[in-house]
Amino acid sequence: MNLSICEQPLPYVEALPERNAGEVRRVVIHCTELPDLATAREYAEKVLHASGTGNSGHYYIDRDGTLHRYVPGTRTAHHVRGCNPDSIGIELVNLGRYPHWWDSRHQQMTEAYPATQLEALRGLLAHLRERFPNLCEIAGHEELDTEKVPASDDPSRQVQRKLDPGPLFPWDEVLRESRLVRHSQG
Repeated sequence: MNLSICEQPLPYVEALPERNAGEVRRVVIHCTELPDLATAREYAEKVLHASGTGNSGHYYIDRDGTLHRYVPGTRTAHHVRGCNPDSIGIELVNLGRYPHWWDSRHQQMTEAYPATQLEALRGLLAHLRERFPNLCEIAGHEELDTEKVPASDDPSRQVQRKLDPGPLFPWDEVLRESRLVRHSQG
Protein backbone atom coordinates (compact mmCIF):
# COMPACT_ATOMS: atom_id res chain seq x y z
CA MET A 1 0.00 0.00 0.00
CA ASN A 2 1.34 3.41 -0.97
CA LEU A 3 0.39 6.08 1.55
CA SER A 4 1.19 9.79 1.45
CA ILE A 5 2.68 10.72 4.82
CA CYS A 6 4.14 14.15 5.61
CA GLU A 7 7.37 13.55 7.52
CA GLN A 8 7.63 16.15 10.30
CA PRO A 9 9.95 14.77 12.99
CA LEU A 10 9.74 16.43 16.37
CA PRO A 11 12.88 18.34 17.42
CA TYR A 12 13.62 15.77 20.14
CA VAL A 13 12.88 12.62 18.12
CA GLU A 14 16.50 11.38 18.33
CA ALA A 15 16.25 11.42 22.15
CA LEU A 16 13.32 8.95 22.13
CA PRO A 17 14.25 5.32 22.83
CA GLU A 18 14.72 3.08 19.80
CA ARG A 19 12.94 -0.26 19.39
CA ASN A 20 12.61 -2.85 16.67
CA ALA A 21 9.44 -3.33 14.63
CA GLY A 22 8.75 -6.69 16.29
CA GLU A 23 8.18 -5.02 19.67
CA VAL A 24 5.09 -3.14 18.47
CA ARG A 25 1.87 -5.01 19.18
CA ARG A 26 -0.74 -2.30 19.78
CA VAL A 27 -2.11 0.84 18.18
CA VAL A 28 -3.66 3.42 20.50
CA ILE A 29 -6.27 5.78 19.05
CA HIS A 30 -6.31 9.28 20.51
CA CYS A 31 -7.97 12.54 19.66
CA THR A 32 -5.97 15.71 20.14
CA GLU A 33 -8.68 17.52 22.15
CA LEU A 34 -7.32 20.69 20.52
CA PRO A 35 -8.73 23.02 17.84
CA ASP A 36 -6.32 22.24 15.01
CA LEU A 37 -3.15 20.49 13.87
CA ALA A 38 -0.96 23.57 14.42
CA THR A 39 -1.94 23.69 18.09
CA ALA A 40 -1.38 19.94 18.41
CA ARG A 41 2.12 20.41 16.99
CA GLU A 42 2.86 23.14 19.55
CA TYR A 43 1.83 20.80 22.38
CA ALA A 44 3.87 17.92 20.91
CA GLU A 45 7.02 20.06 20.73
CA LYS A 46 6.91 21.03 24.41
CA VAL A 47 9.70 19.41 26.42
CA LEU A 48 8.14 17.87 29.52
CA HIS A 49 10.56 15.16 30.62
CA ALA A 50 14.10 15.16 32.01
CA SER A 51 15.14 13.22 28.89
CA GLY A 52 14.49 16.35 26.83
CA THR A 53 11.37 14.87 25.23
CA GLY A 54 7.66 15.57 25.40
CA ASN A 55 4.29 13.91 24.91
CA SER A 56 3.09 13.10 21.41
CA GLY A 57 1.65 10.45 19.17
CA HIS A 58 3.59 8.91 16.31
CA TYR A 59 1.03 9.89 13.67
CA TYR A 60 -1.44 12.77 13.41
CA ILE A 61 -4.40 12.75 11.03
CA ASP A 62 -5.98 16.11 10.27
CA ARG A 63 -9.68 16.52 9.58
CA ASP A 64 -9.03 16.59 5.82
CA GLY A 65 -7.28 13.20 5.99
CA THR A 66 -3.73 14.55 5.72
CA LEU A 67 -1.29 12.21 7.50
CA HIS A 68 1.70 13.49 9.46
CA ARG A 69 4.43 11.41 11.10
CA TYR A 70 6.06 13.14 14.07
CA VAL A 71 7.83 10.06 15.45
CA PRO A 72 8.93 6.93 13.55
CA GLY A 73 7.32 3.69 14.73
CA THR A 74 10.77 2.38 15.61
CA ARG A 75 11.01 4.92 18.43
CA THR A 76 8.96 4.99 21.62
CA ALA A 77 6.77 8.10 21.88
CA HIS A 78 5.12 9.26 25.10
CA HIS A 79 1.41 9.03 24.28
CA VAL A 80 -0.24 6.80 26.92
CA ARG A 81 0.82 6.05 30.49
CA GLY A 82 2.35 2.63 30.98
CA CYS A 83 1.82 1.38 27.42
CA ASN A 84 4.37 3.25 25.31
CA PRO A 85 7.10 0.62 24.73
CA ASP A 86 4.91 -1.70 22.63
CA SER A 87 2.49 0.74 21.01
CA ILE A 88 2.04 3.30 18.27
CA GLY A 89 -0.05 6.38 19.03
CA ILE A 90 -2.36 7.80 16.37
CA GLU A 91 -3.81 11.23 17.08
CA LEU A 92 -6.96 12.35 15.26
CA VAL A 93 -7.43 16.12 15.19
CA ASN A 94 -10.70 16.64 17.08
CA LEU A 95 -11.90 19.13 19.69
CA GLY A 96 -12.85 16.52 22.26
CA ARG A 97 -13.54 18.48 25.47
CA TYR A 98 -11.36 21.47 24.49
CA PRO A 99 -10.78 23.86 26.19
CA HIS A 100 -12.44 22.64 29.40
CA TRP A 101 -10.91 19.17 29.61
CA TRP A 102 -11.60 18.61 33.30
CA ASP A 103 -14.66 20.81 33.88
CA SER A 104 -17.39 18.48 35.16
CA ARG A 105 -19.99 20.46 33.21
CA HIS A 106 -18.16 19.95 29.91
CA GLN A 107 -17.50 16.21 29.56
CA GLN A 108 -19.42 15.58 26.34
CA MET A 109 -17.41 15.12 23.16
CA THR A 110 -19.54 16.46 20.32
CA GLU A 111 -17.34 16.66 17.21
CA ALA A 112 -17.84 13.79 14.77
CA TYR A 113 -14.88 12.29 12.92
CA PRO A 114 -15.01 13.23 9.21
CA ALA A 115 -15.14 10.44 6.61
CA THR A 116 -11.86 11.64 5.05
CA GLN A 117 -10.10 11.39 8.41
CA LEU A 118 -11.44 7.88 9.01
CA GLU A 119 -10.46 6.78 5.50
CA ALA A 120 -6.90 7.98 6.18
CA LEU A 121 -6.93 6.10 9.50
CA ARG A 122 -7.98 2.86 7.79
CA GLY A 123 -5.18 3.31 5.24
CA LEU A 124 -2.65 4.00 7.98
CA LEU A 125 -3.71 0.92 9.95
CA ALA A 126 -3.23 -1.26 6.85
CA HIS A 127 0.18 0.37 6.29
CA LEU A 128 1.21 -0.31 9.90
CA ARG A 129 0.10 -3.97 9.74
CA GLU A 130 2.48 -4.43 6.79
CA ARG A 131 5.43 -2.91 8.65
CA PHE A 132 4.97 -4.23 12.18
CA PRO A 133 4.70 -8.05 12.14
CA ASN A 134 3.34 -8.45 15.69
CA LEU A 135 0.74 -5.67 15.53
CA CYS A 136 -2.47 -7.35 16.69
CA GLU A 137 -4.37 -5.02 19.03
CA ILE A 138 -6.08 -1.64 18.95
CA ALA A 139 -7.25 0.41 21.93
CA GLY A 140 -8.70 3.78 22.73
CA HIS A 141 -6.71 6.02 25.04
CA GLU A 142 -9.60 5.94 27.52
CA GLU A 143 -9.30 2.15 27.79
CA LEU A 144 -5.66 2.32 28.89
CA ASP A 145 -5.63 5.46 31.04
CA THR A 146 -8.63 5.19 33.36
CA GLU A 147 -7.44 7.58 36.06
CA LYS A 148 -9.90 10.09 37.45
CA VAL A 149 -8.84 13.60 38.46
CA PRO A 150 -10.49 16.37 40.48
CA ALA A 151 -12.80 18.46 38.29
CA SER A 152 -11.45 21.94 37.53
CA ASP A 153 -14.77 23.57 38.46
CA ASP A 154 -15.39 21.52 41.61
CA PRO A 155 -12.45 19.59 43.12
CA SER A 156 -14.87 17.47 45.17
CA ARG A 157 -16.02 15.86 41.88
CA GLN A 158 -13.97 13.42 39.83
CA VAL A 159 -13.78 13.30 36.02
CA GLN A 160 -11.99 10.94 33.64
CA ARG A 161 -8.52 12.18 32.79
CA LYS A 162 -8.79 10.73 29.28
CA LEU A 163 -11.94 10.14 27.23
CA ASP A 164 -10.45 9.89 23.76
CA PRO A 165 -11.26 8.97 21.13
CA GLY A 166 -14.70 9.16 22.73
CA PRO A 167 -18.23 7.94 22.04
CA LEU A 168 -18.41 9.36 18.50
CA PHE A 169 -15.49 7.26 17.28
CA PRO A 170 -16.87 4.54 14.93
CA TRP A 171 -15.21 1.47 16.41
CA ASP A 172 -17.27 -1.05 14.42
CA GLU A 173 -16.35 0.59 11.12
CA VAL A 174 -12.65 0.79 11.96
CA LEU A 175 -12.45 -2.74 13.38
CA ARG A 176 -14.19 -4.28 10.37
CA GLU A 177 -11.23 -3.53 8.10
CA SER A 178 -8.32 -3.35 10.53
CA ARG A 179 -8.04 -7.05 11.40
CA LEU A 180 -6.94 -5.90 14.86
CA VAL A 181 -8.49 -7.04 18.14
CA ARG A 182 -9.91 -4.33 20.34
CA HIS A 183 -8.18 -4.15 23.71
CA SER A 184 -11.40 -4.29 25.74
CA GLN A 185 -12.42 -7.45 23.89
CA GLY A 186 -9.09 -9.22 24.04
